[in-house]
Amino acid sequence: MATSVVMPALEMAQETGKIVSWVKKEGESIRKGEILLEVETDKAVVEIEASADGVLGGVKSQAGDVVPVGTTIAWILAPGESVPAETASAAPAARTMTEQPRPANPASAPAAPTGPRASTPSAGTAEIQISPKARRLAKELGVDISSVRGTGPDGTITSDDITAAANARAAAPAPAAAAAAGSTLSAIARLMAERTTQSWTQVPHFFLVRELDATALNDIRAKLGPAIEKDRGVKLTHTDLLVAIVARVLKKHPKMNAMWGGKGIQMNPDINISVAMAVTDGVVGAVIPKADSTPLADISVQRRDLAERARGGKLKPSDVANGTFSITNLGMYNIDAFSDHRAAAGGNTCSWANCRSCCRSQRPAGRPSDGDTHALERPSRGRRGSGRAVP
Repeated sequence: MATSVVMPALEMAQETGKIVSWVKKEGESIRKGEILLEVETDKAVVEIEASADGVLGGVKSQAGDVVPVGTTIAWILAPGESVPAETASAAPAARTMTEQPRPANPASAPAAPTGPRASTPSAGTAEIQISPKARRLAKELGVDISSVRGTGPDGTITSDDITAAANARAAAPAPAAAAAAGSTLSAIARLMAERTTQSWTQVPHFFLVRELDATALNDIRAKLGPAIEKDRGVKLTHTDLLVAIVARVLKKHPKMNAMWGGKGIQMNPDINISVAMAVTDGVVGAVIPKADSTPLADISVQRRDLAERARGGKLKPSDVANGTFSITNLGMYNIDAFSDHRAAAGGNTCSWANCRSCCRSQRPAGRPSDGDTHALERPSRGRRGSGRAVP
């Protein structure tokens, strides 16, 4: 029996996926669990496994295609089996995962015009097939969706169509200015822009800044680093130490590890530290789960592996999901102060923006002799809080 290969929903708000490459070719025999293809989401490139044994056939989407979630892109067939005929309801069924509800009886709707949509404005935008994300983006960019031709299945308008229409409109009166503006944003850069805007405009913020003597932090790194590097083959960093320290402090103060769930404050059962990592065109938050109970050496190994996968575009959805507290460390770039607004978009209560002053090893004049201990027990340089969950 034929098994359909559909564009999977790898993230909560995912509407489409971009096919990066087919690992298996049409006509090739495959076994359940083997890698079929690679799909790019807003956050990562994910390998998709075959769900059955058989022969790959009926491939409908190629590398570079952006496909709505739930759409059939190929089939896994038994030897000698033909590709099943597409049913008329297949495409609308897939679109229900990303579109607003439409009339239950499609046959009662007016026939689609053969000319451009722009020539029939009286039909109204309600009849236009468009994903919610594209509709929201069109409103933000001021794009008239009735003038946009959709490139998705059955002419569905995608967010890429809206972005292209906005770029084309800006290019018309000032081509030179449009060229100077650069190319269309990547998926990660677009997600960063959306999350930052959402966080800053929808969440009340407050900022706490404190400079601490981190002599003990540097001493511990110098003391433990060589052994970890020898045993595990990874260099211990300040970020590793901060992840371990913050996670253990959060265990003592669980309200700082809470999140806003829409109807109220939700206490997170786990302490999962999201570490900001730079990638091409943006930043991703790779998560170290249950960091409060994870040994320091294991945190170093996980951080290194996540960083390598992030740079290679190979992060999995599980690598960037379920973070409860965010850390951004720019101390190595001699940054004195900054704020990070991205974490609140995911519901997190706090993030910690670490600067170079956190890693100063000289004790300022007049600082108490036990200041080193305080630096380990109460790290708080550049903490950002959400007024929704922290009183």
